Amino acid sequence: MPSPVPLAGRCAGVLWALLLLSLAACTSPPSEPGRTAGASSAAVSPPGSATPASAAPTEAAPALKASFVLATAASGDSLAVVNPADRTNPVVASVVVGQAPWDVAVHGGRAFVSTAEGVAVVDLRERRRTSLIAYAHPVQDIEYGEYRPGGTGIAVSPDGSTAFVAVVRATGPAVLEKIDLATGKVVGSVEVGLRPFDILMSEDGTEVYTIDHDSFSVHIVESETLAARRVEVAPFGTTGGLASWEKPHYAALDADGRILLPYQGLALAVLDPRSSTVTIEEMGANSHQHGAALTADGGGLLSVGTGAFGNATGEPNLTIRELDSGEERVVPLNRLHETVIPWTDPSSGREKALLSGGHTRDGFWEGITVVDLETLEQHELAVPGRPQALAAVLQQTP
Repeated sequence: MPSPVPLAGRCAGVLWALLLLSLAACTSPPSEPGRTAGASSAAVSPPGSATPASAAPTEAAPALKASFVLATAASGDSLAVVNPADRTNPVVASVVVGQAPWDVAVHGGRAFVSTAEGVAVVDLRERRRTSLIAYAHPVQDIEYGEYRPGGTGIAVSPDGSTAFVAVVRATGPAVLEKIDLATGKVVGSVEVGLRPFDILMSEDGTEVYTIDHDSFSVHIVESETLAARRVEVAPFGTTGGLASWEKPHYAALDADGRILLPYQGLALAVLDPRSSTVTIEEMGANSHQHGAALTADGGGLLSVGTGAFGNATGEPNLTIRELDSGEERVVPLNRLHETVIPWTDPSSGREKALLSGGHTRDGFWEGITVVDLETLEQHELAVPGRPQALAAVLQQTP
């Protein structure tokens, strides 16, 4: 994957009054530049079919903690249900969703997975695919890897009525497709940039943001009308085009609705979608960056460094950055990773980062790395299928 780097974030917790999902019962050197072969980051909300999507939590509502995690098996056709607390047998279930799954979003007891074939809708309690929504711009041939056509980033509106998915076409710019989840039909689309790895949605659901890897850009799209405007985000310039490494991959939204995009472990681009202005902050990881997400409390940014590519000369690492002060802790990693999400161990209450081993370039592996955000200790979980995108499923705590 050519020099991608923006931030990706994606694992926003959503408060709900009821949670009906009971997954806990199931304990049981690379060639990137150029096109040669075929990603938060997932935003998640706690399932609960008995409570309307628009219902607001009461003051007495119990806390929600991430328990199980969903992982897309990018080299296959399934979605894994993972218990990160079980180091011996972390995968508790696997659901066939469609070929070459990329991203996953969770809302109201269902998961929505962008595959090469369409958007799979998964009932999380029954652990089965209930439908496959065809794209308005279907692919001709199923492929795998970062260059494959088909769905990439996906997001669901706060009320659960609409999904937005970026669809990469064999040639030309990608399209953002809008899906009415009640009918399972695509109701509109708009052209965006080249190969968006990730998409984000504003907290109020009025805008969608595509992170256009090969276009050095973000498209800001009105969710109702699909009116779009492009903002170039290129802290190191656009020299090299498709062969450049200094491009965005994933992003995260801070509490003020700004889009955070880390580049090369050297620069954090902060895009304000209201004014379309971009400011640059210095970073110190010096590592070609992929996945990005906020910490569980929203006060920090997690970003994945994949090593020395382009103007980054360091080793693979994880950056934990305090957003207020800019202070960073850089954690060396022994492997390459693609995406990252925060996760709270329900048994200990300790905050962790989960990093997927399904790196889109050479260097991917079959597993997830767990990093304790306090002690920085780390261990690995065996998860087959080249897990790429992760999404935490929230469950009610006593």
